[in-house]
Amino acid sequence: MSSFPYDAVLFDCDGVLVDSEAITCSVLVQMLGELGWTLTLPEAMATFVGKMVKDEAALIEARTGFVLTEDWLAGFRARRDAALAREIVAIPGAPAAVEAIHVLAGGRIAVASGADRVKINLQLGKTGLAGWFEGRIFSGHEMPRSKPHPDVYLAAAAALGVDPRRCAVVEDTVTGARAGVAAGATVFGYSPGGLGHSGAQALRAVGVARIFDDMGALASVLQSGAS
Repeated sequence: MSSFPYDAVLFDCDGVLVDSEAITCSVLVQMLGELGWTLTLPEAMATFVGKMVKDEAALIEARTGFVLTEDWLAGFRARRDAALAREIVAIPGAPAAVEAIHVLAGGRIAVASGADRVKINLQLGKTGLAGWFEGRIFSGHEMPRSKPHPDVYLAAAAALGVDPRRCAVVEDTVTGARAGVAAGATVFGYSPGGLGHSGAQALRAVGVARIFDDMGALASVLQSGAS
């Protein structure tokens, strides 16, 4: 049997491990509506998925006339977290994939997310995934720059003691894929269709090495490499 082709596997969280994007964006739709910007859930997901809300402050101000404050952002996070605690589920196939890849990679797996740590921990805990990533969770909020910059992936690789060029990254959005590519990793794009996930063509255009649409098949996809 051939050896596993990567020294570590680095997972995005939202849309890859947990089905959170519609939940988060539904809260955002409600709160932006309160500020006078009416938009649909698909519009919100097209605008905000893969990004930090505070990074879109100029857009929100242009549409509402409201300057984002730390209090407003804290209120958003509180309402978001309450909704996630009620509704979050794992991406189909993700728990089994993580367990299998943990074995294949000798435990060298990590979460490298653009989300804040409270959100990451909440979601992994609620879906039973936290134990696989204990001590190996990295948040873009704690880096000099978040995605699409590579900082969070570089930090995860460094903590695992591996060359980022020897890492596989699992992403589902163009923003995240750009981060993985910029880190020098081999990026695998999860593109199952539907709201919140970037399309295969868009992912390939930013340098994703291989597209797949079934998270349950990820272990075998990684074993066969980027070809």
